[in-house]
Amino acid sequence: MSDEKKVLSPAEIVERTTIADVYRADKQLAGIVKKTKLIQSDFFSELSGNEVFLKPENMQHTGAFKLRGAYNKISHLTDDERKRGVITASAGNHAQGVAFAAQKLGVKAVICMPATTPILKVEATKAYGAEVVLHGDGFDDAYQHSLELCKAHGYVYVHPFNDLEVLLGQGTTALEIINELKDVDAILVPIGGGGFASGVALATKVVSPTVKVIGVEPENAACMKAALDADKIVTLKSSDTVADGCAVKTAGELTFAFCRKYLDEIITVNEMEIMSALLFLIEKHKLIAEGAGVLSLAALNKLDFKGKKVVAIVSGGNIDISTLSGLIDKALIARGRIFSFAVQLPDKPGELLNIAKILSEENANVVKLDHNQALVTNSFKKVLLSVTIETHNQEHIKRIVRALNKHGYEIEKIDLLR
Repeated sequence: MSDEKKVLSPAEIVERTTIADVYRADKQLAGIVKKTKLIQSDFFSELSGNEVFLKPENMQHTGAFKLRGAYNKISHLTDDERKRGVITASAGNHAQGVAFAAQKLGVKAVICMPATTPILKVEATKAYGAEVVLHGDGFDDAYQHSLELCKAHGYVYVHPFNDLEVLLGQGTTALEIINELKDVDAILVPIGGGGFASGVALATKVVSPTVKVIGVEPENAACMKAALDADKIVTLKSSDTVADGCAVKTAGELTFAFCRKYLDEIITVNEMEIMSALLFLIEKHKLIAEGAGVLSLAALNKLDFKGKKVVAIVSGGNIDISTLSGLIDKALIARGRIFSFAVQLPDKPGELLNIAKILSEENANVVKLDHNQALVTNSFKKVLLSVTIETHNQEHIKRIVRALNKHGYEIEKIDLLR
């Protein structure tokens, strides 16, 4: 059997992949992808003690890096494979990336999405000319159905991460970074299934081996870190995270092999750190990103070095307004910018005015108030007052609580994050 027909193992693929493959992908994407320019960030630089640059792939065509890999994969199909068409399963950025690439190349694309996918995402994918099949309650259902359709109709499957041509396409992001910032010291890249991190790490190391490549995963979905720690693929019990684009339970076998060889380390970030990074990006740079898109930013203050030139990749910005609003609210609460409490008051005139006066003196802005007698079951002479206020930070909240206590009001904090 010849090498061309032999099915190579992930380790063999890693060893055979060279700098020529990376540049081949870059050439293939010329004129197709937007070369997103680096943005120097004074704010994140001061926060981390490094000189930080943002790579805004949220400004890419389709709103994310995913089209790089999808286009590179589909562009390498044979004429026969193109005639058969392509299929994938995704409710996110990969769906739009495949649809965009297929439209550009004149190839039929079928995208399986869960029936629960928001209509805006469905319509955005259809707008690129793809056929959308809605099936099941979640990604696993849609994925299984896509495999059945692939077998039944002979489509070519475009995997979101566990594919060499896909990860090579994603790696072109690193080439752009190095070309623009030749003395870059470190690149931070988010990890879901590992395709982006694999491509970025590979491209970086074959072109500029001294540059550190650091992967970033949500603590609640750190499948690649778990695999590297165990030195084998593992499946997490859950992957519940606001970074839903990286909510992957099992890393790919191929991406695991690439990350094991080329990735320097992995940093994990918690949910509050992700939401806080999202809010900082909006406040300081007026840029919109999704949860997975800001993982690199969330890890900046966890770097174990200072004074280096660091690029943090903002991987995507496809997020609906209601989800964004919810994440912003949670970030504000976590940072002490919103505070909610309940207090029992004597049911007599003037008590509500007293509370309002104290809050005013402490420069707290009331945004919501609920005055309810029925909720106090242990006394007919008291009412329950629930108040939500805008505050400056956690220290400001402490001052407000002390002021209320000083005037004889015992309050109970309401946990808005539950």
